[in-house]
Amino acid sequence: MTINEIQDEIIDEFSFFGDWMEKYEYIIDLGKGLSLIDEQYKTDDYLIRGCQSRVWLRADAAPGGKVVFTADSDAVITKGIIALLMRVLSDQTATEVANADLYFIDKIGLKEHLSPTRSNGLLSMVKQMKLYGLALSTQAS
Repeated sequence: MTINEIQDEIIDEFSFFGDWMEKYEYIIDLGKGLSLIDEQYKTDDYLIRGCQSRVWLRADAAPGGKVVFTADSDAVITKGIIALLMRVLSDQTATEVANADLYFIDKIGLKEHLSPTRSNGLLSMVKQMKLYGLALSTQAS
């Protein structure tokens, strides 16, 4: 699936929920299925700066120029948010990751329903994922 197809799927899923408490529960559930980063990478080198919670993120090059992300966080809601981002960006090409327009964040109202510090963390996660995409696309060239 393309990045936009996955985003549209997420927007559809979120439209089924009546209120933000249900949406938060869904996000937390998504975090429980997160592809966890290996313990050896839970170091400052993989820590995302700008997050209120501790979030570790790693990107690996996969066949076909694709990027596979693994992550973990010490906060359940943040784990769910990174799981959403990984669902959209993992298994896409590095160039697609670097250039992705993540419109689903605004369409589902995620940023406006997070505290200012969590919202900054969300932006930091997106920025780091795009930087990994950029770095891996440069390596592939």
